[in-house]
Amino acid sequence: MITSQQMRAARALLGIDQRKLAELAGLSLPTIQRMEASDGQVRGVIETLVKVIRALEKQGIELIGDNAQSLGSGRGVRLRENVEGKSASTVVSALFDQAELNSKR
Repeated sequence: MITSQQMRAARALLGIDQRKLAELAGLSLPTIQRMEASDGQVRGVIETLVKVIRALEKQGIELIGDNAQSLGSGRGVRLRENVEGKSASTVVSALFDQAELNSKR
């Protein structure tokens, strides 16, 4: 549904702190802190998770699940994972060609 990493990234994109997210979602600060402290998929009461997701979406955040395409437009960030499901340590960026990347090594 939503991961703690997505919550933190969404807040960063919006430029808000945990207190503001709690306010937007109608939840307590300790609830947001507990959700973000979890590792990976946030577990909890579905109603609480839905409140956070709705609050983020109302602010313009699009949460993208694994292997899902983005339906919106605009800028965004997505974590690319390798075949083993780990964050890729070195990836070729659309901003640099392979020759330029190799020359920096």
